[in-house]
Amino acid sequence: MTTGEEKTAPPAAGAEGGRSAKRALVGRLSWGLADQAASSMTNFAVGIYVARSLGVTAFGVFSLAWVTYGVVLNVSRGLATDPLVVRFSGVPDASWRGAVVRSSGTALGVGSAIGAACLVVGLGLGGRVGPAFACLGVVLPGLLLQDAWRFSFFAAGAGRKAFVNDLVCGIALVPAMVVAARVGTVGAFVLAWGAAATVAAAYGCLQSGIRPRTSQARAWLREQRDLGYRYLVENVSLSGASQLRAYGLGAIAGVGAVGAVRGAELLMGPFLAVLMGLSLVTVPEAARVLRQAPHRLGSFCLVLGGGQAAAALLWGGALLLMPDRLGELVLGDVWHSAAALIVPITLSVAGAGLGTGAAAGLRALGAARRSLRCQLFASACYVGGGLGGAAVAGTVGSAWGVSAATVSGSAVWWLQLRSALREHRQNTIPEVRTS
Repeated sequence: MTTGEEKTAPPAAGAEGGRSAKRALVGRLSWGLADQAASSMTNFAVGIYVARSLGVTAFGVFSLAWVTYGVVLNVSRGLATDPLVVRFSGVPDASWRGAVVRSSGTALGVGSAIGAACLVVGLGLGGRVGPAFACLGVVLPGLLLQDAWRFSFFAAGAGRKAFVNDLVCGIALVPAMVVAARVGTVGAFVLAWGAAATVAAAYGCLQSGIRPRTSQARAWLREQRDLGYRYLVENVSLSGASQLRAYGLGAIAGVGAVGAVRGAELLMGPFLAVLMGLSLVTVPEAARVLRQAPHRLGSFCLVLGGGQAAAALLWGGALLLMPDRLGELVLGDVWHSAAALIVPITLSVAGAGLGTGAAAGLRALGAARRSLRCQLFASACYVGGGLGGAAVAGTVGSAWGVSAATVSGSAVWWLQLRSALREHRQNTIPEVRTS
């Protein structure tokens, strides 16, 4: 009897442990999705409101400021928050707080330095674009600090605080956008968007009880230089490619073309919210699979990427069935220009979703050299396809060029993951001694 009880106890404990692990995974995933939903839906609401208020040309100017912010955001993440998440997730509170002081100070310093440059450039440019960039320079510090709090809270396992912070940003955005609509300029909308983020950034200081110190940014960069600069190159190559494509498309096909592309991307916004929410947990989960069952990492990444690609195709199919009246209600005058781009934008997002599965696997394996190589290749294809397509067939040609580039880049990600998995298996197979 005793022997039988001893034999049945471990499976029961294992089953209970498995259920606990699943509950923990669901919890992490739920807060990641909730936070990203709040953030993405806020951005989606901003884009829709601005598109309806300004029209396609002025919305194109706003979109140029938006993609510029995307580049600066990835600079900040690469230098400040990506190393924080990698090295200070799940550490003791004292260690986390010390790291966040330096990391958030770095994000604030990046926002202040690049914001000052944007302000000077914007004042010098004048015209339609100049005021938008000048206003972006004013609000960049608050935008980057608010984003830094999100990743800091997730590193501490406090996803609920990140969600609340984004919720505060969304609430503050409502009166700010009403005021901007009365002014009716691109600069006013940029200031309103940034002001709401600044309110949430200030609230993040209250939530954490931490005061960012820009004076410690240099020490943080020195401590994290082995990770920070590599992440910087990866992040900037992606967002920089998007910015170059936007600027080039504006020069080739006009600023209205940039607004049309941004409008089509906004239609994918709800799906992208889910995609980005998943990205907060995919790398940690891939790392867990690698530790517990390394032979399953390839299939895990395939299910992850394939599921995201299939979901993107389903969402795009639903958009194709959207009546013109509903599209005009959502995007206003931008709808008719954006509707022609739904198919290529959907294929592009599906290709990106498929590639993220492989990217998660490469990060989990620590294959930094392969990951960087893939990102640089994908970014070069993105710029080449987007601008080459624009030169041949305008806005629609640019969208199809980006679609082809994204699918090609995804194929490279998967080829590199296959090679990295093969190397990992070879390195972990014990040597067989021959007698």
